[in-house]
Amino acid sequence: KKGMRAIVAVKRVVDYAVKIRIKPDKSGVETANVKMSMNPFDEIATEQAVRLKEQGVINEIFAVSIGPKQSQETLRTALAMGADKAIHIETDKDMEPLAVAKALKKIVEKEKVDIVIVGKQSIDGDNNQTGQMLAGLLDCAQGTFASKIEFDSSKKEAKVVREVDGGLETINVSLPAVFTCDLRLNEPRYATLPNIMKAKKKPLEILKVDDLGIDVTPRISVEVVEEPPKRAGGTKVADVQELVKALKQKGFF
Repeated sequence: KKGMRAIVAVKRVVDYAVKIRIKPDKSGVETANVKMSMNPFDEIATEQAVRLKEQGVINEIFAVSIGPKQSQETLRTALAMGADKAIHIETDKDMEPLAVAKALKKIVEKEKVDIVIVGKQSIDGDNNQTGQMLAGLLDCAQGTFASKIEFDSSKKEAKVVREVDGGLETINVSLPAVFTCDLRLNEPRYATLPNIMKAKKKPLEILKVDDLGIDVTPRISVEVVEEPPKRAGGTKVADVQELVKALKQKGFF
């Protein structure tokens, strides 16, 4: 199969190194005046797409992001990493995984892509649902929690090593397919300055979510967001007997 195209979905989230603060009204996480960056799992997805292009498996990469205008910064990062074109689906609405999957389905059908690569989850919502829902909507194969992806010479199927609770599972996935990337799939490259400059000239298409003809009505309402309880301080014990006694008092056995 020649000339395969791929979509990689990228999300703008609070930077992983930032200490999260809860809004005073406990309605969510504070994002104003906070450093934002590409979701780390989406960086891995972008890197994988670029590597597949370097291997000759695919020849065109579309980076897609759904969110406010600032999401274009995240798309430019994906372009600097090696994506060819970007599509920004602009919205200020809070998009749940099902709504995101519906929007991505529209882009997959519009651009006639063969492969969709996404991070296994975003570090803000931690839902781990979009890739699976997209595969369901497209009625295509899925390779989730991928720590290794290899394509056969015919480019009609891929061997995926999945990280599961019991260890590693290897499956064969026929194309078209959706892949969700786990942490150990690769080490994302840094965008070099020349590539950052080139990215500014690469095409970026802007669409409105309302123009896609999909229902993005939220199915879930957040009642309250709270910080986890602070951990109690530790206790020093003199010996094993005292340790066992303390554990028994706390009801551990």
